[in-house]
Parts: sequence; C-alpha cells; structure tokens
Amino acid sequence: MITPSSNSVLEPVTSAMLAGVSGITAHFSRFRVTEIALDAAALSQFDASVMLPAADLLADAKVDAIAWNGTSASWLGIGRDRSLCEAIMARTNVPATTSTLACIDAARALGARRIGLVSPYTDDVQRRIADVWAEEGITPHAERHLGLRDNFSFGEVAPASIAGMIRAVAAEGADAIVILCTNLDGAALAATLERELDIALLDSVAVTLWRTLGLAGGDVTALAQWGRIFHTMQKIK
Repeated sequence: MITPSSNSVLEPVTSAMLAGVSGITAHFSRFRVTEIALDAAALSQFDASVMLPAADLLADAKVDAIAWNGTSASWLGIGRDRSLCEAIMARTNVPATTSTLACIDAARALGARRIGLVSPYTDDVQRRIADVWAEEGITPHAERHLGLRDNFSFGEVAPASIAGMIRAVAAEGADAIVILCTNLDGAALAATLERELDIALLDSVAVTLWRTLGLAGGDVTALAQWGRIFHTMQKIK
C-alpha cells in the first residue's frame, strides 16, 4: 500500500481487517501528502515521480500486488491512476491498482446504478469528483461532504458523523454509497449500515484491500464480515 504521509486511518484499519486471516499481510510505504485542494501546490503532491519510489520500496519486500491507497485520481482524472499502475508494473513487475480504480470496479461489480458519494472534501473538489466519475459512466446520484482541506483532519472525523452522511445520502435513493477517502474511518460501519439501510457501502480503504487482494490471488471472501463487496468475486482484470 502506497500511503499518504498524513493518513492515520488506512494502516490500522487495513491491519485490523486482516487480523486473524492467515497467509495475508499488508505492507506500507509513505510519501508526503498534507492537503487536498485544486491549487497547483496541492495537486503537485501526487506527481508520479514521488509515488513511484514508494512502489520500488514495496517491491523490495516481494509483495504480490501494489495499491496507491489514495483517491487523488477522482479529481485529477482516472487516466492518472491508469498511467501510474502501468508505470508501477513496468518498474516492478508487480500488478497494481488504486483506491479510485478499486471503488469504480466495485460499483460496477455490484451493478450499482445510483451512487451516493460521501467525502470530507471541499465544495470544488467534490464537484470535480462528480465530473471525473461521470466520465466513467458513474454520475453520483446524491452526495455529502465536509468542506475540509487538511488531510490529517479527515482522520479525526468521528464515525458518527460519517454514518450521518451515509444515512442522508441513502435517504435520497442511492443503491450504493462510496466513502471516498482513505483517511475517513468508515470501514467498520459498512456491515452494520448495509443491514440497516439495505444498500451496499463501499469504503475506500476496504475496497482497496478487496481489489488488491484479488490482484494478489487471495480469497476476498475471507473478509466477508467487512461488507457485501467481500461476498463479490472479482471479474474485472
């Protein structure tokens, strides 16, 4: 997992999800990310030149799959992630994915038509995300966001606040909801809220693990307690 430096959620959550699951380990390599915005300085954080060395270090551990565990392509453009994955594969000979690609794959795998979008981001970033996802044929049906910019602050958002946004989006008729940020602590909410609301909940951290585990040849159903997506075998290559 290539990890934003200021992210305090995805590592402990991924480790908690894998606790007690034999034969699967997660490993992390960080690069500097401190804020999410559309100005040049914030966008430059995600240049491939600073991300690829993190992939190189992970490859030293003989990992079976690599993920950029962040959602930046959701506002930078999906092509950025596809190019990044190709570059990782070319450098390391390890298959790669990203959080954004994993979320899109998961929505398609579930056949979701009305996607709800929950994030901590600012108004302009959220609007850009809607446009980028629409280009992939997935136009958000409803959304809620918190207007935050500082990446560390995302990890301090209480699960109750995340659940409130999820319930609000569900009330507008979404049939699947994406928690689009790997520094929002939403993975543990998925199974309970799926039962309560009768919709699929796709947390970015959980879905990144789902997709990466599939690339590595692991059994995603070993994590079935973490939500509906782990009952779904991957068909997307």
